[in-house]
Amino acid sequence: MRQAGLTRGALYHHFEDKKDLFRVVVDEMESEIDEAIERAERAEDRLPEAVMAGYRAFVDAVLDPEMRRTFFVDGPSVLGWEWREIDARHAVGKIEEGLEALIAEGYIEPQPVKPLARLINGALLEAAFFVATSEDPEAARDEAWSAMERLVSGLMRRGCSAQG
Repeated sequence: MRQAGLTRGALYHHFEDKKDLFRVVVDEMESEIDEAIERAERAEDRLPEAVMAGYRAFVDAVLDPEMRRTFFVDGPSVLGWEWREIDARHAVGKIEEGLEALIAEGYIEPQPVKPLARLINGALLEAAFFVATSEDPEAARDEAWSAMERLVSGLMRRGCSAQG
């Protein structure tokens, strides 16, 4: 608060309570993750690799200790189901867009995108929670990412690969 030049009273004047303030912090952190995902996607030339790079950026976000503690551990604990709603608002539409593009370009079979996006988002969240609660987050990230690659590669048409 001192860095922002605010007193505690001035800060809380803008929020109903501590939970309301925390909700804003979580939403801002989700926006930071969104930016990392977009950077990772832009760094790839082919669509399948771009989609996977975005997924990887989400899982990699857990390696940042502040992100891990505040967003992935405290966020669900403090906000409950609302935390998942915040995540879904940021993530599911983006995942749907990626899946629609993969279908349009023939990388995956045509299928309903909405439930598939929710399933992939759930897998990514569980991978993140696995990393967040691990004693060795980097090793857990590697294990979770390997499983995620196998899961998504199962969606690809024969002859297409998310890894090139």
